[in-house]
Amino acid sequence: MTRHTVAPKGQGGRGAYRTIGEAVRAASPGDLVVIAPGTWTEAVVLDRAVVLTAEQGRGSVVLAAPPGEEPAVTVSGPDCALHNITVWGADPGVPAVTVEPGAGLVLEECTVESGRVQAKGPDDEESGTTAVVLRRCRLEGARLAGLHLAGAVRAQLEDTSVTGVDGTGVVLSGTARLDAVRLRLERTTGSGVRLRGRSRLRLTDSVLTGSGRAGLLLEDTTEASAGEVRIEAPGAAGVHLTGSARAQLTDCRIRGAAASGLVVQEDARLNASGCAVADAGANGLLVTGAGQAELADCRIDRSTFSAVHLAGTAVGRLADCRVRGGAEHGVHATGEARLELADCGISDVAMTGVCVLERAAATLTGCRISGSASGIGIGSPAGTTVEHSTVTDTGEIGVQVAKGAAAVLTGIRVTGAGAAGLVVDEGADAKVTGGSLEDCAGSGAVVWTGARPEMTNLRIHHPGKNGVFLAEGAGGTFTSLDVTRSGFPALHVGATADPLFRHCRISDCAEALGVDDGAVPVLEDCTKDGLPLTFGTPAPAPAPAPASPHAAPGAAEPARPGAAEASDEPEETLEDLLGELHELVGLDRVKRDVGSLVKLMQTVRRREEAGLPAPPLSRHLVFAGNPGTGKTTVARLYGRLLKALGLLRRGHLVEVDRTALVGEYVGHTGPKTTAAFNRALGGVLFIDEAYSLAPLGAGNDFGTEAVATLVKLMEDHRDDVVVIAAGYPGDMDRFVSSNPGLASRFGRTLFFEDYAAAELVSIVEYQAGRHRYELTPTARTELLDMFRRLPKGEGFGNGRSARQVFQEMTERQAQRVAELTDPTADQLISLESQDLPVPAER
Repeated sequence: MTRHTVAPKGQGGRGAYRTIGEAVRAASPGDLVVIAPGTWTEAVVLDRAVVLTAEQGRGSVVLAAPPGEEPAVTVSGPDCALHNITVWGADPGVPAVTVEPGAGLVLEECTVESGRVQAKGPDDEESGTTAVVLRRCRLEGARLAGLHLAGAVRAQLEDTSVTGVDGTGVVLSGTARLDAVRLRLERTTGSGVRLRGRSRLRLTDSVLTGSGRAGLLLEDTTEASAGEVRIEAPGAAGVHLTGSARAQLTDCRIRGAAASGLVVQEDARLNASGCAVADAGANGLLVTGAGQAELADCRIDRSTFSAVHLAGTAVGRLADCRVRGGAEHGVHATGEARLELADCGISDVAMTGVCVLERAAATLTGCRISGSASGIGIGSPAGTTVEHSTVTDTGEIGVQVAKGAAAVLTGIRVTGAGAAGLVVDEGADAKVTGGSLEDCAGSGAVVWTGARPEMTNLRIHHPGKNGVFLAEGAGGTFTSLDVTRSGFPALHVGATADPLFRHCRISDCAEALGVDDGAVPVLEDCTKDGLPLTFGTPAPAPAPAPASPHAAPGAAEPARPGAAEASDEPEETLEDLLGELHELVGLDRVKRDVGSLVKLMQTVRRREEAGLPAPPLSRHLVFAGNPGTGKTTVARLYGRLLKALGLLRRGHLVEVDRTALVGEYVGHTGPKTTAAFNRALGGVLFIDEAYSLAPLGAGNDFGTEAVATLVKLMEDHRDDVVVIAAGYPGDMDRFVSSNPGLASRFGRTLFFEDYAAAELVSIVEYQAGRHRYELTPTARTELLDMFRRLPKGEGFGNGRSARQVFQEMTERQAQRVAELTDPTADQLISLESQDLPVPAER
């Protein structure tokens, strides 16, 4: 090896060259060119195997391209090298260093600024390759790309950084191959690394930070393997595969992607093991088209959209993976996607843990879902299988098989659901074998209208409502179920439902079976607490007693049931009913309004009997007043009055509130409202606290659906039902204004005023008479004074408060009389002034 020196005039001694180009041209293959410190402005061509090195180390020599588009260094020969040299390009958009086809270059301890390093290989590998090696180099300030390898190039990068690129950091195209170790790539406006054509990449122990687009982008038929790579805050996806690209990721970390962490599109394939994706701006993993992704031992945390989303005909296989946090679903499969989850954990997502929709299909085995709004939602008829998986502590439903969906559930365990444990929707095909539903706030299993599931060997423990709830028209076969400690009847069977219960065991439940009119359940070899459980036709409910003239409104009498009246019930006359109305305590304004309505209805009836058309008249009413002012009592009388007038078939009252109309889950509010409405046909539907169906800032509140359903039903059955909406005066104005259809149907409001003190005393006296007590004159006077001084603010219950006062007086009287050795009959019935509640107790 011959040493050639390049130095300015007057330096370097005899034989020194004045330009680098002169020294290269004088050198033979294998020679060394040593360059003195300084900036050398020239375009150097290396057409033979020479080594250029800085005499005094890195940073002492700058090789600057002359103005124009010519590179500072052009390599056309094999085995060339630059050591410790800084290269300046003439323009950031053109190459600063070019390696031509078949040539070879090693850059070691070099810096390339304001231009890219570009290497081109032959069009096919049979014509040879271009070799490029970068060790401990820095590429900075280029435009379009920092490093571009095109064609049959074989490149290696070690401990090299690419930064500040207005474009893509590293581009591979054609059949280029790059093996990069400890690459540091940061601040690119385009993707960090981009592969096109048939290029190949192996990336190890590297960091890609702050790319403007994808951290790693693979297109066409490219392939990449990445191990221990960290991708931070890319402006789009962390890793993005399209075309027929293939990628293998091992122990990689992707954090803060502006879009999805991992994207697989078209016919691409992704395999990932031991990887973590966190804080993605969209999905953690997005697979669309015919893409496929297989993840093992991976974590996806805090995604802005669903952590995993599959669409099209995508395939996703996840094993031993964890999903934590996220603003939408944990795993979401749509289109005709295929999903396989094995031994995966999903926790604390804002929507559903696993959601399968459209015609997607999923298989879940040994999975754990906790802390999500809902556990598993299946809305696809393609068939989803869930085996030996658990759902715990969901805010709403544990597992839902939605309308028209199909699912096989084996050995599932649902605990602590905020609503029902398992819901089978209308027309759903569900088969449940084994498993348990435990400590659910709603019913254990809900079977909706038209559904006919098969449930076998299912344990239902301590549901807040029913063990199994079957809606109107539901059915199915339920074999070897164990229901324990249900809050409502263990089995509830709605009207016309016809389930078969076989070998079912019910224990520690207050009631075993609740059956609506028209239900036809079949029980075979079922027991309650070890005793045989059978079903017979229930006895008809007794007709309600007339309204008590001095009753405390809304408290003393049960609501009239929806069953048909007994055939021997005497017909009530209009005069008797009006007499009951006028005997009620107070309510003078309401009595006048109801009397006017009765006269109006009489006229309507007479016109109809005379063959004349009825005037346009809405019988629906708003009752506006504070609690305990008689709204329910008057509503019951109003229905009976209309029956006596021949304007209602039955005149019964069905009392409901928001909980009886609004479902616990999507799609159930309409049927639930309809079922309540149908029970009131021929009579009065009384909606207490109706304003709760239109809460302030309702947004997507299910109450809006209940209101819309009511409006339609009121129109469809306008001659066969009366709807009375009750609540606070100001809130009722908001309720009526919440839907245009309500305003046109509720044309009249009756105002229920608070009771005066004397009226409250009359209610107490009525209660005392019913229970064979008597108030002494002194007690009556002091009671009147107490009611006058009683605050009438929030919590005051009007007639209900009067009933509570009476109850407290009887309790105090009992304590007082118990101290007497031999009380007389008068002492036993007498309520005295000392029996009045003291202010502190009130």
